[in-house]
Amino acid sequence: MSEIDILSFGETMAMLVAEQTGDLASVEQFHKRIAGADSNVAIGLSRLGFNVAWLSRVGNDSLGRFVVETLLKEGLDCRHVDVDKQHPTGFQFKSRNDDGSDPQVEYFRRGSAASHLSPQSISASLLSARHLHATGIPPALSASAREMSFELMTRMREAGRSVSFDPNLRPSLWASEREMITEINRLAGLAHWVLPGLSEGRLLTGFDDPADIAAFYLDQGAEAVAIKLGPQGAYYRTQLDQGFVAGVPVASVVDTVGAGDGFAVGMISALLEHRSFAEAVQRANWIGSRAVQSRGDMEGLPTRLELSVEFEAAFASKPAPTVESHFNVGSGLFAKSSA
Repeated sequence: MSEIDILSFGETMAMLVAEQTGDLASVEQFHKRIAGADSNVAIGLSRLGFNVAWLSRVGNDSLGRFVVETLLKEGLDCRHVDVDKQHPTGFQFKSRNDDGSDPQVEYFRRGSAASHLSPQSISASLLSARHLHATGIPPALSASAREMSFELMTRMREAGRSVSFDPNLRPSLWASEREMITEINRLAGLAHWVLPGLSEGRLLTGFDDPADIAAFYLDQGAEAVAIKLGPQGAYYRTQLDQGFVAGVPVASVVDTVGAGDGFAVGMISALLEHRSFAEAVQRANWIGSRAVQSRGDMEGLPTRLELSVEFEAAFASKPAPTVESHFNVGSGLFAKSSA
């Protein structure tokens, strides 16, 4: 039996977060953290007790050492993080917003060490993992990283492992919107569980209704699709079932970055624990709501103890999500959960 529960891959950047609000040009003090959607999910799953292997590259520099040290403290298996002596660790600046709006982010990642990931980065031991989580970010970094994404997803699916995919669109990293749509949909066709946001799904498929977006990916070979609807919750559809699970109300939104990564943590963890898809969406909504109440990209992701105490307390008196009525979102009509 594999010692690796989950394999995740991509780029972790150093992140300099503003201490004061306002335009980044006028901010004088920053503090250092890490950032990266793929590693956010990896960290979240590690906090829930899964053995997570992280495949990446960092530069032979202080930021690279900081990234690896931080990931190790979070419990990730970093034996497959290569140190690149020729290319630097990517980094970003992030503004501080106290009104709940999306922060300003400036990236410095072109030509980074992680952009030089390639199929040669894959070792045979990684392919024994029970599950692979992938996003649309690594394939946007470079042609070699894109080739590695296809290779990993293809080989893991052929080996009978489960594969999840979050499009996580980054249009500025692609040569054109058409190329992005084509390549992301090709990758989604290799996944069992596809997790787009509503706006992403509309752009990628050309459909407005969540049910039609989900059907598009089911027709490509996915077993299930969950579509994030922001504060409203999420719509899910499998080959046998569909439904809506309401969002979790929050008193205030502190930082929206990382909410989708928290959603992925909830989905993947619950499904690997053999929960129903509706129950997985319920957990995903809760972790996503927790993420937006904390400053930072992954600081709000819960530990297993926090999940056991806080999540179970919040939903202990409620039945598992079931389809019981209809609910309008956008232009479509689909089932609403009792959750």
